[in-house]
Amino acid sequence: MADEKISTPLLDELEKGPWPSFVREIKSAAQTSPMARDLLGQLELSYEEKVGHWKHGGIVGVRGYGGGVIGRYSDVPEKFPNVAHFHTLRVNQPAGWFYTSQALRTLCDIWERHGSGLTNMHGSTGDIIFLGTKTDELEPTFSELTQAGFDLGGSGSDMRTPSACVGPARCEWACYDTLKLCYDITMEYQDELHRPAFPYKFKIKCAGCPNDCVASIARADLSIIGIWKDDIQQDDEAVAEYVANGLDIQADVVERCPTRCMQWDGKKLTINNRDCVRCMHCINVMPKALRPGKERGAVLLLGAKAPIIQGAILSSVLIPFVPEEELFDTVKELLSRVWEFWDEYGMNRERVGELIQRVGMANFLDAIGLDPVPEMVSHPRDNPYVFYKVDEEQSEQ
Repeated sequence: MADEKISTPLLDELEKGPWPSFVREIKSAAQTSPMARDLLGQLELSYEEKVGHWKHGGIVGVRGYGGGVIGRYSDVPEKFPNVAHFHTLRVNQPAGWFYTSQALRTLCDIWERHGSGLTNMHGSTGDIIFLGTKTDELEPTFSELTQAGFDLGGSGSDMRTPSACVGPARCEWACYDTLKLCYDITMEYQDELHRPAFPYKFKIKCAGCPNDCVASIARADLSIIGIWKDDIQQDDEAVAEYVANGLDIQADVVERCPTRCMQWDGKKLTINNRDCVRCMHCINVMPKALRPGKERGAVLLLGAKAPIIQGAILSSVLIPFVPEEELFDTVKELLSRVWEFWDEYGMNRERVGELIQRVGMANFLDAIGLDPVPEMVSHPRDNPYVFYKVDEEQSEQ
């Protein structure tokens, strides 16, 4: 049956052009997988009728876990029986997405035995995605994964699988050990990861520097972004070398600084580090001449989300600087306060960022016991009709 050809004229259009095509990959898998073959047929039908043919008709999972499996069923099982069930498993990825070739072979072998053979490396949260299996194959798949040292990730209204950039393993800009922190958080919050009990999902992403290679500031409910507290390390001889090689310091560095904290007189680059917002632009342009400072740690930001229910939100600064050696303890304490308030007052399917928008940052900070600091202000107040009034007690002093 897998050898039979299936006509897919609409999907064939998606194989044209210079970019890799998911259709080509599914066709390759269809040579040996009946599930992949029927997936092509149902997808072609959806393109013809302009209607999606997946339905969500029940909750499936593995014993003891409430998350990690996304149930999916076909509403035309009589036409495509091999995808009548087509459940997705999320597998917790290693920190920084480091694999051995043997580990990848092990994962692929497990999935070819129990599922469609189709994978997504990786999902938007970071997980290894196993696309398509039957309900009866969930437990055997889970059993083999755990024996191989893997675990399921998060799905539903729980803490989603924490993810991290490669950090100090390969990046010279990392201001803290993202891999260790990501692993520690994953181990600490196994219950929150596998058993949904929150109003909605909660994502944690660890970025080693403000380049934010895991896009935490746009997607994570808790962003942990590495920064430094002291001055940028500067090598004047290396700056001169960049100039000698044709770099226009004024145009390419100074004028592109968002806070204009740099000056160039033709010979000397001067940085007003008090006005620096750690955007990394100058360091990225001149990596041999400029480096992050030596007093390193991370900034904790809260509340980002993609535009699913409401519009997109970028995360807001909550704690401007935490030394690296205090990061794990500070994150644990912060999460306990945030989750307690969110559990009590969050509405169904309301992310933390939306809760903050609804109750106001001032009330949220008061509830979790944090004092406001200037770094929380994204831009100055622009309403000229709000006036500061000195209360009676202050006026009498």
